[in-house]
Amino acid sequence: MIHIQRVYGDQGDSKGRRYLVERLWPRGVRKEALPLDGWLKEIAPSTELRQWFAHDPEKWPEFRRRYWKELEANPAAWQTLLKTARRGAVTLLYSARDTEHNGALVLKAFLDQQLTAAR
Repeated sequence: MIHIQRVYGDQGDSKGRRYLVERLWPRGVRKEALPLDGWLKEIAPSTELRQWFAHDPEKWPEFRRRYWKELEANPAAWQTLLKTARRGAVTLLYSARDTEHNGALVLKAFLDQQLTAAR
């Protein structure tokens, strides 16, 4: 099972292994203050895509499409995470303020689809 959680919230709610799925470290968060099993920079949207999107909800459908294509083109970035999710719960941590339009949501949907397809 894959969960998502914002890094600025209560970290006691996390389930399973915890991975930061952002290309940049979250502002104002000390590295030692964020319990993690890994920081997966390479799985995050590319710098170009992230800058283009700029968290503009009107660009959300196109962002989702482009990020999905990036994920499809780079299975090495997400295969290990998928294997971990097959063994138990995983929490994807993100830092965006917008809880309805962020890369972690797209990544979760992508990984959920991969898990379903493998059954």
